[in-house]
Amino acid sequence: MRNPKPNKVDQSFSNSNRWFVCLRDDLAAKTRLFFFPYAGGGPPAFGRWAVEFPSNMEVWTAHYPGRGSRYNEPPIKEFDILLDELYKTIRPLLNKPFAFFGHSMGGLIAFELARKLRQQNLSLPQTLFISACAAPQILNPHPPIHTLPNREFIKSLQSLNDIPAEILNNAELMQLILPSLRADFEAVENYQYTSNEPPLNCPIIALGGHDDPRVSREQMEGWAVHTNDFKSKYFPGDHFFINTARKSVIDSIISEMTLSYARR
Repeated sequence: MRNPKPNKVDQSFSNSNRWFVCLRDDLAAKTRLFFFPYAGGGPPAFGRWAVEFPSNMEVWTAHYPGRGSRYNEPPIKEFDILLDELYKTIRPLLNKPFAFFGHSMGGLIAFELARKLRQQNLSLPQTLFISACAAPQILNPHPPIHTLPNREFIKSLQSLNDIPAEILNNAELMQLILPSLRADFEAVENYQYTSNEPPLNCPIIALGGHDDPRVSREQMEGWAVHTNDFKSKYFPGDHFFINTARKSVIDSIISEMTLSYARR
């Protein structure tokens, strides 16, 4: 597959690109890692992670509208529109070997973005990390919640463990992010998976929490049908094991990315 041009990231582009934020910039980096946050999440979701990666890995995160410095922009409620915008803006950043890491909603975005890159005959991620996200072909046992009144919506988020506790327990912060949360859930709950494509020609590593009440081990293992190179890893913790087991998760990402790069 061909790589997008030019061979260097245009600095003016990276400075003006609202959709991706560079958390750790290093011109000598050999690879790039792109994080795709969970519902309601923005760049701070992985902000503390960047310093824990080696200097040969450049770290970026997707920045969806409706949060952070993009708070005044309306959040996107249609999954396909969100995907198209991410696709258009990430292309100039794919001139180095790269990997995707998506947590919960971000896992679904990372997966569909990889499929869209393949549809356009572009390079695929060297590794696709899917974290706490059910395989799309498995029926979601949870009823939609994005149309519920605020009180019931927040209560459902609590029962599903879909938002970090430190956010759910902050009433002021919740009021600020409710529009983007609701939009994210609408996008995901109306997402339609199409099964008319072959498996991806890149490794998929599914990461799950031992005590995740939202996503079962069966749902995580379901990602195996989407690649010819599948591996799963489980960590202590619930749906947000990426916070409680952060060091172990980061070590695993580094190890797998290093292995993938060595195989090139």
